[in-house]
Amino acid sequence: MTIKPLIILPDPLLRQVSASVERIDDDVRRLADDMLETMYDAPGIGLAAIQVGVARRMLVIDVSREGEEKTPLVFINPEIIKSSDERSTYEEGCLSIPDYYAEVERPAIVTVKSLDRDGKEQITEADGLLATCLQHEIDHLNGVLFIDHISRLKRDMVIKKFTKVAKQKAL
Repeated sequence: MTIKPLIILPDPLLRQVSASVERIDDDVRRLADDMLETMYDAPGIGLAAIQVGVARRMLVIDVSREGEEKTPLVFINPEIIKSSDERSTYEEGCLSIPDYYAEVERPAIVTVKSLDRDGKEQITEADGLLATCLQHEIDHLNGVLFIDHISRLKRDMVIKKFTKVAKQKAL
C-alpha cells in the first residue's frame, strides 16, 4: 500500500466531476487500499479518489473512534438514492482544505447505493456522522466542496487564503 499525496485547495482538480468506475479489478482494489492508507495517515475519516488526483467515482470512509477497531468502508460509484427531510449539523473539515472547519447542515439520514470492492451492489442507510461523511465525499465526486455549503463571504475568504498559500509555496 502507498500513501498518496493529497490535492489541496485551490487545485482546480477538486472541481472536476469524477467519471464512473467501469470495471472493478486489481487496480481499483489497490487504489482503494492506497486511499485507506492515505486517509489513516492524514488522519481523516473519509477520502474521495479525486483528493489523490484520480477522477474516478470512488471513496473510502472509516468513522470508527480512536481506540475502536477500524471499520474501513469502500464505496464505488456511490449514489444517494434517498435523503431525509430532517436535517443535522456537523462541524466539517476536509483533508484538501487543511485546518479549516465550519458548521454544515445536511440531511440527517441518507440511503446510498454503490458497489463494494468486489463489485457487489450494496445499499447503505446511514445517519449521524456516517451520513454526513458520505454526503461530504460524494460531493467531492461531483466537484463540490464543503465550503460551498457555507456563506459566500466565508467561502471567498477561505479560497483567498489557500490561493495565497499556494502562490507562496510556488515561489
